Amino acid sequence: MALLTREAEDKVIQMLLAEGLADAGLVKDVQDKAGMAGQSVLQELLKQNLITDDMVAHATAIILGVPYIELKGITIDQDILQMIPRDAAMRILATPIGEKDGILNVAMVDVTNVQATDYLSNLINRPIRVWMSSEAGVREMIEKNHGDFSGVTEAVKETKAEEAEREQNNVKTIVQDSPISKALTTILSYAAKTKASDIHIEPLENSLIIRCRIDGVLRKIMDLPKAVAPALVSRIKILSNLKIDEHRIPQDGQFTVLVDDKEIDLRIAISPVTWGEQVVIRLLDKEGTAMSIAKMGMSGRALRSVMKGIREPNGMILTSGPTGSGKSTTLYALIQEIKSEEINIVTLEDPVEYKMDGINQIQVNVDAGLTFASGLRSILRQDPDVVMVGEIRDGETAQLAVQAALTGHLVFSTLHTNSAAGILPRLLDMGIEPFLLASTLNVVIGQRLVRRITEKREMYKSSEIETKSINDIMGDLLPKDQVEVARVSEDLGYPGLPVKNDNYYMLAKGMDTKETPGGYKGRAGLYETIDVDEDIQKLIVSHATAAEIMRLARSKGTVTMRQDGILKVLSGITTIDEVNRVASDLS
Repeated sequence: MALLTREAEDKVIQMLLAEGLADAGLVKDVQDKAGMAGQSVLQELLKQNLITDDMVAHATAIILGVPYIELKGITIDQDILQMIPRDAAMRILATPIGEKDGILNVAMVDVTNVQATDYLSNLINRPIRVWMSSEAGVREMIEKNHGDFSGVTEAVKETKAEEAEREQNNVKTIVQDSPISKALTTILSYAAKTKASDIHIEPLENSLIIRCRIDGVLRKIMDLPKAVAPALVSRIKILSNLKIDEHRIPQDGQFTVLVDDKEIDLRIAISPVTWGEQVVIRLLDKEGTAMSIAKMGMSGRALRSVMKGIREPNGMILTSGPTGSGKSTTLYALIQEIKSEEINIVTLEDPVEYKMDGINQIQVNVDAGLTFASGLRSILRQDPDVVMVGEIRDGETAQLAVQAALTGHLVFSTLHTNSAAGILPRLLDMGIEPFLLASTLNVVIGQRLVRRITEKREMYKSSEIETKSINDIMGDLLPKDQVEVARVSEDLGYPGLPVKNDNYYMLAKGMDTKETPGGYKGRAGLYETIDVDEDIQKLIVSHATAAEIMRLARSKGTVTMRQDGILKVLSGITTIDEVNRVASDLS
């Protein structure tokens, strides 16, 4: 905050009160107490969260007669950001925001500091124009953008200089001694902080592209010179204990990094491509988080069906969906629901994605002969009550899982199918007898992941096409009048559902910013569940198709994934575009 006289502070406070941005009674209390203690009233109001940093900065800019800029959501070119070194930017709390006619526009916290302004102008050897912004905004801009990849930039410069002498026989020495190690750390740190699930390092003819998969969508974060590729890939190979002189065949490895005092497992996959070697790094948080199935997006009928299934003493709970749809996370959350000192829970995973206290987790190791099938045989000799098999990939594992369920165990697992109903024919194709499948299945789950709308949002009326799509998908699920709203909302698990309307629905969309591209941040699950009761069992025994099974399930109240998606759209959790993106292939 700029250093203000008492008179200027009073003007700021009066402006906030006049605009209705502060409560007069609360301000008066703070003024009385701060006055007696000789403290700044503005600082006390900020400390007590009665006003925000942005409010003060904007009002101060008006009083001082300087332009104001809110930095949240602003994207600034990296070349502009590099004009002021990071140490100077942090010391003065200033960040460049653009250039016009040879003048550099700079956002500062203390625009009254003439010495700092002169210092910056002399440092960059050009005139500057000052804009006022909040301290939080400037700090966030510096941390997230300015210098985020400074280590990478340094590595690029040094790698270019060394390119002429970089031969295969000394590449190991060079990558250990050069800043390429710091460059890799910077990229990994960025990915961890943005909660990326994967990093893609992809060589093109004349450049190297770095992309991160954030909330299920790939985003390009860097475009590097091709000269960096050999050193960067070699560094990754060294850390993963892979052969640095092997470029013709794919290699897989792993290593662990420490980011903000938290261990993250990295799974490495390297493949030869046309212009070099592609590297894909999967990030797995070893500590994990406290997972709740309700917070992940399951509610209403689906949640009740699953809770009933996991409370059974034995049987199978299976979840399905494409790669990256959150199947394993769902199983972890369900195990959290039943975890107890009274039962022995053993898991068999490839890889172990989250470490959980009180659970015996086994890592599959095919090279050592520990497969899902052999591991499951071993687990059944360890007196388990609950068994989780990371994935049923073959008939042998499927047979063992069914046998485990028949012999009094509760079995959790996943399959790669497009829907919940698709699980049943898939297991029959693996050679499971229909009568065994019918008698062991408790509940089957289908799921996908959609991006959540960010908190910064706006409402709009649905178009004619969107309205028709909502009504066609939902059928008779929505309440017909206001009398039914409370009952239907509670039944489906989405409070305040709208009455079925042929004209329009009020929908939400997020604000597109650098931190929330497309207006999204975080993800939620779309779920459909089928409770395997006697009627469904009869269909299984008769080798019914997935479509026939789903038709019966819907008649019994199953909410499909697309319907669950529309319920999330109407509740302001996601958008129709997101539901169509991940579930357009579903009925």
